[in-house]
Parts: sequence; C-alpha cells; structure tokens
Amino acid sequence: MRTKCVPVLALLGVSLAGQTYRPAPENLEARQWFQDAKFGMFIHWGVYSVLGDGEWVMHNRKMTIAEYEKLAPSFHPTEFNAAEWVALAREAGMRYITFTSKHHDGFAMWRTKQSRWNIVDATPYGKDVVKMLADECHKQGIKLFLYHSHLDWHHPDYYPRGRTGQYSGRPESGNWSRYLDYLDAQLEELLTNYGPIGGIWFDGWWDRPDADWRLPKTYSLIHRLQPAALIGNNHHRRPFEGEDFQMFEKDLPGRNTTGFRTETWIGDLPLETCDTINRSWGYNAKDDRYKSVPELIQYLVRAAGYNANFLLNVGPMPNGKIQPEFVERLRGMGQWLRENGESIYGTRGGPIPPRPWGVTTRKGNKVFVHVLDWPDELLAIPDIPNVKTAKAFPGGTPITMRRTEGGLLLRLPASLRNPVDTIVVLE
Repeated sequence: MRTKCVPVLALLGVSLAGQTYRPAPENLEARQWFQDAKFGMFIHWGVYSVLGDGEWVMHNRKMTIAEYEKLAPSFHPTEFNAAEWVALAREAGMRYITFTSKHHDGFAMWRTKQSRWNIVDATPYGKDVVKMLADECHKQGIKLFLYHSHLDWHHPDYYPRGRTGQYSGRPESGNWSRYLDYLDAQLEELLTNYGPIGGIWFDGWWDRPDADWRLPKTYSLIHRLQPAALIGNNHHRRPFEGEDFQMFEKDLPGRNTTGFRTETWIGDLPLETCDTINRSWGYNAKDDRYKSVPELIQYLVRAAGYNANFLLNVGPMPNGKIQPEFVERLRGMGQWLRENGESIYGTRGGPIPPRPWGVTTRKGNKVFVHVLDWPDELLAIPDIPNVKTAKAFPGGTPITMRRTEGGLLLRLPASLRNPVDTIVVLE
C-alpha cells in the first residue's frame, strides 16, 4: 500500500505535497479482502440489451437520443431473478459482483432522483434492479461493486463533447460543472441507499482525458460516505491519487495486447484484470465465439500468478436471463475451483515470475506451481530456498524433485498431468 512508503520518503526528504489520500483502516482491510477474493462476476446489463448488439450500440449505430429512448418501453425483463444471478456467481466460485449501475448511454439501473432516464421511471418493468441485486448480494454473502460511467451520451450538460457520442442530437452547449454535480449526486444515492458497497468501478474518463473531472472531490465523497469502498478507474493510466486498486481491461498486468494502455506500469495497489466469455460485454445475439472452460480457467490461474483478480463478464439477455452458454462455463469453473481453489483463493503472485509454461502462486509456506503449457516430463524452475517437499495438488502424490545448479528439477509423469493445469505444491 502507498502508506507504507511514507516513512522512507520522509527520511529521504521527498516532498509529499499533493499526496493527501490516507486510506482508512476499513479501506486497507477491504483491499486485503479484495486481493484474497481473486474471482468476480462482471455484469453489463442495460436498455441496450434490447437490440442485442452490445453496450455501444447507441454510438455504433449513430442513434440520436430520441431514437435510443424508444428502446425503454421494450425493456421489460420479467425473468430477472436476482437470487439466481447471485447463486450462479457463488456456484462459479466468485466472491464479488461488479454491476453496471450506469453505462455510457446514461441509463440508470436504479431509481435515481436526478433523472427519469432510469429503469423505474422509463420502462414498463418499473423495478429498482440495483436494490434487488444489492439485497440479494447481502443475503448470500457476495460483495457488490458498481460500475459507473463517467461518460454520458444522454445528459445535455456533458459538454464539450468527448471522443464518442457525437451523434446523439444534443445541442452544442451545456454546463460541465453541472454535469459533474449530477454525477456526484447519483453516486451519493448509490452509496447511501443500498447498504455496503464493495467499491466503484469507473469507466469513460478516457473520453475527455484533458477535462477537469474533479476526481479529488468525487473520490473524497465516496470515501466519506463509505470508507471501506474501493475505487478503481479504467482510465488505462497509472492510478490517480485516491484510487484503491489498479485495473487492466482484457490484459494481464503489465501487458498491452489491446493497445488501450499508454504505459504498462504496475503499482503496489491491488490488481484486477477483466475479460469476456465471448467477445462482447453487453448482450450480443450474434456473438457465438465463446471461450472454453479450460481457456477461462487458465486465464484465472494466470491472473492469480500475476497477483491479480479476474473479473469475468456476462451480458444478460433483455428478458433478464443469463444465456445458457455463459451458465455452463461458469459452472465448469466453479467445479474446478471446488477442487483446486486452495491454490487460487487467498494467494499472492508466487516467487517465480510468470513463464511461458505457467505461473506460481503462494500462500503461507506453500508455493503452487501451475503448469499450463509444458510438453515434457521434466520441468526446470529457478531455485526456491528451503523447499522440503513437492507433491501433486490436489491428492498429495509425491513429486520427484532434484536440486540442480541454480534451480529445481521437477518430474511430472504422464499419470499426474492435467490438460488444464498440472499443479505441484512446494512446501
């Protein structure tokens, strides 16, 4: 945590001017919990699901606000069942849910008093989804985080316009400060009316990177209302002052295969990577390019080896159901975690940096070697001091281990190999 650096910096005479955020004890405890949790469910759901073409459909199809608002009368998710969603997350081995309270289209999934552009006032469904989900998360012991878009294609005061949403038909005028007041007022509703919130997952800052987003005021509001709530921001840059975890979209920490990031720097905050089961975040009826259960398990394992959580997305259908292809894969991951979860939950990145063959995780006096892609029976790894035993995990079958110059040589017979993840625990 950043606070650990203060005494050293003070001794060195480094100025701490501007470094004003001091996480509350509840916040530091929440960070520890977050790092232990390792696996969460991302849920992208809103009025855009009606068109079955992803959450960016308003922008991609160049729809005006008047055209887009016609979707609301068709958004009537009578089959939504919060208990089923939360139970599925638990069955998958997930410890938290991050739900889109408001995406870039500005549509609120709760009964906000700031605008009638919300699921209660603008749709025939007329129910507060955030409340139902929050109540069920609290009941089933799952933490609820809320994704909240800084960007808003619907609000008239989001002006000057950013990189996106230029086709909405809004007048070329607006009051930026008034929009930020609106944003803070909505956040205050979410943080005062729905019980404990695990954190706020911001997105959209990148739409206007040179704007004054008034982040210190917004972040202070969140930390004042709920000191334990963690703040993350998907701005693709180094964490800003006041943030509590660092996120990586569709990439493992330190990598930039997507081209989103301006740099690959990794800080000392808790880490999280997010990805999709197919290629889409919001419901996309035509996207059938599903990742397999082994692919998803291996990404979860690699994320843990990179010392990060894995936030895995589902995009529910407009009727409120999670499509069966997603359910099948989540249950498959849950089955694997019930057998192998000790090597993931509560761990940190292991002493051996990620390798092409796999990763390591550590917990207490145990180091878990996750062999994901290695065709040979013998695996040479760097030396780990004081290792006394090597066993297959789970099961405990002894693994032949021999010390060599500068390393350890593990023998992985075919009988103990697993096509998804061959795990060896060193103690």
